[in-house]
Amino acid sequence: MPESHPQHPQQPPKRDGAAPEPGALVLCGARLTDGRTVDVRLSGGRIEAVGTAGSLARGAGPAGSGAKVDLGGYLLLPAPAEPHAHSDTALTADADGPVSYAPEDVQRRTIEAALLQLGHGATALRTHVRIGDVQGLGSLEAVLHSRRALRGLTDLSAVAVPRVLTGVAGADGLAMLRDAVQMGAEVVGGCPDLDPDPTGYTQAVLEVAAEHGCAVDLHTEGDDPARLARLAAMAGGLRPGVSLGPCAGLSRLPQGVAERAADQLAAAGITVVCLPQGGCGAMERTGAGERPPAEDPRERREGRTRAARSHAGTGHGACAAPVRLLRAAGVRVAAGSGAMRDAANPVGRGDPLEAAYLLTAQGGERPETAYETVSGHARAAMALPEVRVEAGFPAELLAVRGDGLAGVLSLAYSRIVVHRGRVVARTSAVREYCDSAAVAGLDLPRQASGGS
Repeated sequence: MPESHPQHPQQPPKRDGAAPEPGALVLCGARLTDGRTVDVRLSGGRIEAVGTAGSLARGAGPAGSGAKVDLGGYLLLPAPAEPHAHSDTALTADADGPVSYAPEDVQRRTIEAALLQLGHGATALRTHVRIGDVQGLGSLEAVLHSRRALRGLTDLSAVAVPRVLTGVAGADGLAMLRDAVQMGAEVVGGCPDLDPDPTGYTQAVLEVAAEHGCAVDLHTEGDDPARLARLAAMAGGLRPGVSLGPCAGLSRLPQGVAERAADQLAAAGITVVCLPQGGCGAMERTGAGERPPAEDPRERREGRTRAARSHAGTGHGACAAPVRLLRAAGVRVAAGSGAMRDAANPVGRGDPLEAAYLLTAQGGERPETAYETVSGHARAAMALPEVRVEAGFPAELLAVRGDGLAGVLSLAYSRIVVHRGRVVARTSAVREYCDSAAVAGLDLPRQASGGS
């Protein structure tokens, strides 16, 4: 197979203080989803060449001009991205008493959560951060500090999320939203459903976004078709784009009503970010530092909360947006993780491959379509450049031990993560069994002793 010719994809935006670009790195013997086994050479943060296995490895290594990584037994994929995180509240499910929003605690949680998600494969992450209330802009400032600390490992962007934007109480929130953008929040958002005037809230967010050229990322249940229609009419054509999520309420609407709402979202060019792993309601329904109350002792023992239960249901369709209906209407659908071990989901893992697995296992999607939802569509929702395993594209890659995408989504244990052309995370899993004549007689494939 000849080396692939460089394409001319969208160039990524330059970031101040970005980590220096690494030297050449060759990924050797990787399997692609089309069945080919290839070498991939990375340089300058991009894919420089893709060739047949062994064709690019020569000259790499200790005696050559670059390093190499053996990816024999791994499937090489465009890296996923996380379009809907809540890093400032992550990892607080086991906290005793009110959650601390002291800047140092928010920064620690944000960095730890981002690194956990990087280990899963997400090389870019968009996190929603509450502003106002008691913490003011403190949580946002802590997240922006975390973004700088993580530079070179993962790309972190912040969504400023005010509580109220209309009426007398909303004046302060609107001023704080503008201050948040000036501080460095790249995206403006919030939850119109909780404002006394949802339409006014949405209008205020869209005006601030238009003033500053920001993207918009709003929380909504999506269970009010008239409200969705107004939002679609107001947001249509806004650049750099509008996202909504988790929109689980669309699943509870009558089929015809949901289809009309999906058509309106598609016509407006709005992206829906669904949350297959569960919701993120605790952040929206409690004040700073509060924990949502349990309904009864059984729920308290189980760690379930009213906020979490508002997003739960029986079966995939009851707790997530109707992905297939939205796709059929032409809506771009991305998938995020939502809550990560906080009150809304005490066991949230923040793993994009788990989201893709759930879309396949419970949502009826093909593995290829499900993975695109957490990779290509997620990156597009975040205005990030497209990634393909072809020359000329950004070197944002995930290698997972396995032969095919279905197997990878089922047993995604060992992973190697590449960001800006260098390996930034590696997770290795080794399974061993005791000696057994019955097992030995089956002549099953065994993991190589040096494998990961």
